[in-house]
Amino acid sequence: MIEGDKLVALERLLGYSFKDKELLKRALIHRSFAFEKDTGENYEVLEFLGDAVIGLIVSEELIKRFPEKSEGELSQIRAFLVSEPSLSKLARTINLGQFLYLGKGEKRTGGREKDSILCDVFESVFGALYLDAGFEKAKEIFKNKFLKKLWEILENAVTYKDFKSYLQEITQREYKVLPKYRVVKAEGPEHDKTFTVECQVNDITTYGKGKSKKAAEQDAAREMLKALGVIDGGKS
Repeated sequence: MIEGDKLVALERLLGYSFKDKELLKRALIHRSFAFEKDTGENYEVLEFLGDAVIGLIVSEELIKRFPEKSEGELSQIRAFLVSEPSLSKLARTINLGQFLYLGKGEKRTGGREKDSILCDVFESVFGALYLDAGFEKAKEIFKNKFLKKLWEILENAVTYKDFKSYLQEITQREYKVLPKYRVVKAEGPEHDKTFTVECQVNDITTYGKGKSKKAAEQDAAREMLKALGVIDGGKS
């Protein structure tokens, strides 16, 4: 897809035409592409901003939808909804991966379909929307294009608690022990490592992978919940 056509196609999917097209382009540039082209410009700062924008939008919608829930419950639900698995699902509803600028190596390893990258670029696009049009427009686009899917994700979830917290509750109640986590492997270059973490509960051991130790621990905890028969296979 030609660059100009790529940006226009994404604008159509979002239902918004950017005043600053370069801002939208920057929201789609992965660090691997920036490194190869020696530009130094990628989506990571916009991702940081978009994380806050999406968090606020989701917080507002949760208060409207669940006025009876406590602050603690709302915090847990929000954490689940703005997590990597949830946001990557939202990104897939508009096939966001096809618009990414990736380096050759990242393309070869399926970067367009990685949850971690899709989550990051979804956040970066909302960071760009905020800078280009303000919070209200970003919120309008989120509500029009993604809110229905977000509620579906919540309704289909086994639990909205993060897997580590859920596992800890189960093991304390049922076995009177706490899960143990240990990093067993860290692979890849410094800027793009993949961690493998071991989770142990009594004599059962499971493993998880992620782009951070925290994500790998969550994955290992999810596998342990499956091994204990608490949840079915597949990510919620």
